[in-house]
Amino acid sequence: MPHDQPAAAPGPAPADASDHDPAEAPFLGLLATGAAAEEYERPVLRARAGGAAAARLAALERAKLLALRVRTELEDRRRREAELSALYATAHDLAGLRDLDAVLRAIVRRARSLLGTEVAYLTLNDPAAGDTYMRVTDGSVSARFQQLRLAMGEGLGGLVAQTARPYVTDSYFHDERFRHTRTIDSGVRDEGLVAILGVPLLLGSGVIGVLFAADRRERVFEPGQVALLAAHAAHAAVAIDTANLLAETRKTLTELEAANEIIRDRSSVIERASDVHDRLTELVLRGGGVQDVADAVAEVLDGDVEFTEPGRAPAAALDRSRADGHAVRDGADWVAAVRAGGEVLGALVLRGHPALDPVDQRTLERAAMVTSLLLLARRTAGEAEQRVRGELLDDLLDAAARDPRLLRERAARVGADLDAPHVVLAARMSGAPISDGAGPPRPDGTGRRRLWSAASHLAATRHGLAAVRDGGAVLLLPLEPDGDPAHTAREIAARLGTALHVPVTVGASASVPAPAARPAAVADAYAEARRCREALCALGRAGQGAAAADFGFLGLLLADTRDVDGFVHRTLGAVADYDARCGTELLRTLGAYFACGMSPARTKDELHVHVNTVAQRLERVSRLLGPDWQTPARALEIQLALRLHQLSAAVTRETEE
Repeated sequence: MPHDQPAAAPGPAPADASDHDPAEAPFLGLLATGAAAEEYERPVLRARAGGAAAARLAALERAKLLALRVRTELEDRRRREAELSALYATAHDLAGLRDLDAVLRAIVRRARSLLGTEVAYLTLNDPAAGDTYMRVTDGSVSARFQQLRLAMGEGLGGLVAQTARPYVTDSYFHDERFRHTRTIDSGVRDEGLVAILGVPLLLGSGVIGVLFAADRRERVFEPGQVALLAAHAAHAAVAIDTANLLAETRKTLTELEAANEIIRDRSSVIERASDVHDRLTELVLRGGGVQDVADAVAEVLDGDVEFTEPGRAPAAALDRSRADGHAVRDGADWVAAVRAGGEVLGALVLRGHPALDPVDQRTLERAAMVTSLLLLARRTAGEAEQRVRGELLDDLLDAAARDPRLLRERAARVGADLDAPHVVLAARMSGAPISDGAGPPRPDGTGRRRLWSAASHLAATRHGLAAVRDGGAVLLLPLEPDGDPAHTAREIAARLGTALHVPVTVGASASVPAPAARPAAVADAYAEARRCREALCALGRAGQGAAAADFGFLGLLLADTRDVDGFVHRTLGAVADYDARCGTELLRTLGAYFACGMSPARTKDELHVHVNTVAQRLERVSRLLGPDWQTPARALEIQLALRLHQLSAAVTRETEE
């Protein structure tokens, strides 16, 4: 109230000062202290009890939901980090063990700890008997269960050993996917097991046993838990192989006591293998990268080691290594496939080493396994960052009232600057779409995932954002001060098309000066970009990129801003500039030419000049506008630009008068 006005009569007490605080403030404190989920209800309950306005309550509810989502994301990240740390710690522990029994006990004990189950156990294959038998248990109480033997294909464990694939059941006795036998079922019933997860212990392409985690109640094992146990099993198989190898080596050394020189050479090789294994484990624990692994192996093997993408590795050698599970020779080089499950992630190539000791060969194979773990960890972190970028862009598109300060903070965490000019791009894959009957055709789920992955990668490399929307992808990318949205659209269409091997159509908006300051402008720009994209498809230009400026006078309809002066300048600027420089009347001649039905004879009468003068002027126009200026489409744009130019000039004259 101004100071010179009388005080108003007493009225209702003013709202609590907290009504003016940002709705997110109490929840940020809860996030910072790691409060339990139920604590997030208290700010809303306090505000409701204090008689807060409905708008305040609604804002608190929205902030609460956002905070809970952030809390869930943080918990998921902490869980993933804890799992990876536990996995790396397991690798380090196993690397230090040399006795096979100690290795097996450590494997089973750590498997139970990683998944938090009541029981864990390990079976090993018996090649002579053609079956698999219980070797080590942890948490088991049944003697019958601890002495089980399973034929290949019998029970869940026999099926895993036979197929070399993980199997999981949340209710063993109700699962008909595997063959139940009285002996196996009796042992499982004695132990009281219900939910069982089994993963193969793979050594190369062969199965040496099965690692299990089980509970005495129904439980759903998540895909991440299956992958975690499978990764642990991969370490376990290497550790078992190492223990067996060391046992065999010790036996060989005992038998060849007389051959001191051979013993010394063999010991040196084994020590080198142990050293590189420890070095690789240390690299993983301190966060080293793929190149660090290659450099370490190159130093140990005294050669040149390079990690190559699947498409650049020798195809035949890569296929043999993937199928055999070992490093294979390729001329003077050695190739070890880097794989995770059935997916080939690349290869480690050792160059110029035609003769390789078997232990050194195994060193190269172990380095390939460590490389696959690093790539999987990097992929997991990348997918988490992609989700964060997508959620931020979704908020910009769907919630125009977001707090700019929070938007800037969230953007800064992924390296984006929402105070700089940006362009919004709408991308969609071309090709055979599908339709669910509820809207326009859309790409299938695999296509959308591939498009999102490629768009997210582009956004990350350019410090932008990407999300999936309306059957396609939307990107928010920084735009240089003199950048051109149309050029950006064409570049992104080409890059996405190259990455996906299918045409991708991209529409671009006009520049959005500062998305954080005006979030609503992002949604408007996305609508403009979609219109440009659909216009490309309607004009038979699928697989290209364009902005409103590329469509001539149609761009005036597609763009949210009606840039009439820009359209006139793009269409007639060369002619107008020539008239201004040379004092000619080319614009007037063009107007008369179109007004006279494009007849030079009638035009010369309208202008009171010789017909040759008209011809010369039109020839000059052709050189300025291009030889196609009289085609129907160009002629229509030029006539519209002439009309708009004339209207603009008339308005200017009236203003001056």
